[in-house]
Amino acid sequence: MEILPFSDDLAGAFHDINARWIETMFVLEPTDREVLENPRRRILEPGGDILFVRAGDLGVVGACALQKTGPGQFELTKMGVLESARGRKAGEFLLQAMIRRAAEMGATRLYLLTNRKCAPAIHLYEKAGFEHDAGIMAEFGSRYARCDVAMLYRGPLLASPRPPA
Repeated sequence: MEILPFSDDLAGAFHDINARWIETMFVLEPTDREVLENPRRRILEPGGDILFVRAGDLGVVGACALQKTGPGQFELTKMGVLESARGRKAGEFLLQAMIRRAAEMGATRLYLLTNRKCAPAIHLYEKAGFEHDAGIMAEFGSRYARCDVAMLYRGPLLASPRPPA
């Protein structure tokens, strides 16, 4: 597996990979559409990043973004892996790359918003060092109607100090 940086050639893959999983389980919300249709303006230009995972003969199978939401603060968002690649650990590979990238970008706070229906993803996030966090839910949970889980990364890679829980 290989991590690829964002390029305009991959903008369609970012949209399609994420739209596919969101529409399978939920409804694309206006904020989803805005980010997926304008990744350069909504993610990259404000100081975030987007990475992809390529799995050999399957090509690009996953995408994830770091959306800057404040000084040293990023939301891990729009993480999706094609169903055809599940079971190959592409999600785990991509998640570890995103955490490293957040650290490289000076993140002191890394969080995510999800839904309990995404149980396999939640398990992956917990395994990587994310913990359920009521403060993150209170601060950011209203961004998506589907959000009922908020998590904060408490692993070893981010710069200190981290805000209290």
